[in-house]
Amino acid sequence: MASKASRWASNDDEDDAAAAAKIKKEKEEKKKRLKAEKARQQLQLEAERQAAQQPQAQQPQSQDDDRDRPMKRRRLSPEQPNPPTPAATSSDSSKLLRFESGAFGRSRDVEEYDKLNDIEEGAYGFVARARHVSSGRIVALKRLKLDAKARGGLPVTGLREIQILKDCRHRNVVQLREVVTSRLENIFLVLEFVEHDLKSILEDMPEPFLASEIKTLLLQLASGVAYLHDHWILHRDLKTSNLLLNNRGQLKIADFGMARYVGDPPPQLTQLVVTLWYRAPELLLGASRYGQAIDMWSVGCIFGELLTREPLLQGKNEVDELSKIFALCGIPTDESWPGFRRLPNAKGLRLPPKTGGGGGGGGSQIRAKFPLLTAAGVELLGGLLALDPEKRPTAKQVLEHEYFKQDPRPKQEAMFPTFPSKAGQEKRRRRNDTPNAPVRGQQVKELGAVDFSGIFAGREAEERGGGFSLRMV
Repeated sequence: MASKASRWASNDDEDDAAAAAKIKKEKEEKKKRLKAEKARQQLQLEAERQAAQQPQAQQPQSQDDDRDRPMKRRRLSPEQPNPPTPAATSSDSSKLLRFESGAFGRSRDVEEYDKLNDIEEGAYGFVARARHVSSGRIVALKRLKLDAKARGGLPVTGLREIQILKDCRHRNVVQLREVVTSRLENIFLVLEFVEHDLKSILEDMPEPFLASEIKTLLLQLASGVAYLHDHWILHRDLKTSNLLLNNRGQLKIADFGMARYVGDPPPQLTQLVVTLWYRAPELLLGASRYGQAIDMWSVGCIFGELLTREPLLQGKNEVDELSKIFALCGIPTDESWPGFRRLPNAKGLRLPPKTGGGGGGGGSQIRAKFPLLTAAGVELLGGLLALDPEKRPTAKQVLEHEYFKQDPRPKQEAMFPTFPSKAGQEKRRRRNDTPNAPVRGQQVKELGAVDFSGIFAGREAEERGGGFSLRMV
């Protein structure tokens, strides 16, 4: 028997057919819209491409049209080799300007240099003369002394020296060319080679420098120190063995193992800096905050050494150094050096009583020690060796001092005498009589109670001059 059809079947078939027809119609309308939009975009792109290809000369416009149209912006960014399509430009309208910059790379190997001879060993490295294999250029190789206790093996003094030398560009500061390494993990600084150091010249020259030559050397030293101080750098170990002189009369400051950047006001620093014979009195008395004045004291010691050809203040230890400073520069008082008693090592000092004016008291003896120096020269040297650091002139003030404007005028560098180069011929002899710079981490000595009351004993009985001085013209 045939089954009877449901009475709901006809209604379901009609609803499904209507829904399918509606969906099909919506799809066709969507396709038409997408096709029309695509055609419109293609026409727009074609029109923009044709407008861009037409030369500007073929598009004459009236002045009225130019007046109505807004001005074009000038193109400030460089042309790209492959200009993007208008579609890409519209999708990414903002572009970043990128600037070329140097990249970090591997250091070259020290094997690219042939070692010729040793020059000298310092407190922070060994220096040798070498030749670059490919170019034949003569350089100075300084091998840094590595610290096994430091993390990474490289002491902070070596990092500071590399950083400061890379930042410095001055004719009176030695130039760092590059940093090279070896397979044994040694680090070498490749420096420009300079034939002499001032200490060796002073020891070997038969006659002292002329006054005009001393002025030239002192001007160059002050110029280099002024550059360092302008860039917030304290050298902290200025001495004649760290001043190089080439055969063209040009002086260069070297050995930045103890140098560092400082701010204003300066931070709390160690007082165990500067070689003993060139160390300022405030450092010997334990000052932990100091500035440019400690370098200027060293400049004054170098000035005196150029005049006498020997170090000016050759103390055996800190106490002996202080006694020589007080004997030459005078006994500090609250008037000459306000507040010096507040320094850590000054509280236990026994100083001779203040005497009245006259010849043999505790005043400065610079005039008596340098009788042939002009009045302006004595004023400059006395200012550099002032006990109070606030009274010492800055490097810029030294450059403008009257001493350099008097006759004899500073000699031109091209007229400077030449000397045989020890660094270029043989290993320089070790100068055991000259103390080395302090080593980082060394224990600071406390002076304790020291008696300086007898350093002027017998001075009243010394023979005095006639009270006049000759001035060189």
